[in-house]
Amino acid sequence: MSQMLFSHDTELTLRAASVLINSNRVDGEQLGDLAALDEYLDHFGWTGRRDHDAAELAGVHQLRERLGRIWEAAEDEPRAVGQVNALLSDMRASPWLTRHPEMPEWHLHLASIHDPLWQRMGAEMAMALADLIRAGELRRLKICAAPDCDAVLVDLSRNRSGKFCDTGNCANRQHVAAYRERRSNK
Repeated sequence: MSQMLFSHDTELTLRAASVLINSNRVDGEQLGDLAALDEYLDHFGWTGRRDHDAAELAGVHQLRERLGRIWEAAEDEPRAVGQVNALLSDMRASPWLTRHPEMPEWHLHLASIHDPLWQRMGAEMAMALADLIRAGELRRLKICAAPDCDAVLVDLSRNRSGKFCDTGNCANRQHVAAYRERRSNK
């Protein structure tokens, strides 16, 4: 069993952010309608207000683009920190401790359940990114190393050795290509 590097909610939120970003980077738009958004939200256990309208979906799409820019800036720490700080401010993050029957450990909520969905998501994701930065682990935010893939990943491996996303079988494809290259050079 692997040891968690961060709190459960931080790791879950970082994964949710990477899945959100990748929802339009691999195989076209995956969050094109409200049913797809509901499926994503249910998968990651998002609670609170849901308006189920085009404005909500557009807000989530805008958040997705903004998060993608943070991943792309991860190698430039001051730039990434500035973007995370701006996201925290713009989302009006206001932390408070809570727990739920299905998740009895104390965890942080960063926005009111009455705030718009994209604002709650942005606040939670910005705080998870802040946790990563405070731990000196910004380099865990990566773009897939496969030359034909733009997907992002959060590398939660112990030794930060993850290079490939899990959205397009990229690691396997790259290993097979390297094997074939080695075989052809013999």
